[in-house]
Amino acid sequence: MISTCLEPLARPDARILILGSLPGQMSLQLGQYYAKPQNAFWRIMATTFNFPPDLPYDERVAALQSHYIAAWEVCASAFRPGSLDSNISQVVVNDFESFFKTHPSISRICFNGKTAEKLYRRHVLTTLPKPFSDMPTRSLPSTSPAHAGITFAQKLAQWKPALTE
Repeated sequence: MISTCLEPLARPDARILILGSLPGQMSLQLGQYYAKPQNAFWRIMATTFNFPPDLPYDERVAALQSHYIAAWEVCASAFRPGSLDSNISQVVVNDFESFFKTHPSISRICFNGKTAEKLYRRHVLTTLPKPFSDMPTRSLPSTSPAHAGITFAQKLAQWKPALTE
């Protein structure tokens, strides 16, 4: 099954871009980033930026954007049966050059997991002109429930400084 990306969550003045690989099936069905309740993304954002994690989706998005954080995916589309990143193939990437031109304040990319970073480095970085190809990046642990090798507190300890310093 071919999955397609959701529209980016990004104000024009966003400063940090969080990149995932491709939305999972529940996120695609609901049209919401990180919709699976077991995914730690919104809990990490709520803890970092001091808002209730159970706010309605639109209010969580507004809270995230009020801190100049954008969220998007590396893949515009890809083949992925289920929601596991290890099953991603037939990748078509998003248009990052256009995104960076329309969001000129982005100064750092934070990867939500190793797959997003690997896909970006393999399919995007080599095609970007300077200065976009020189943008600082941070590799962060995946917020996915499939990445259960570290605790929420350990994930938060890496995510929070990447988003607030």
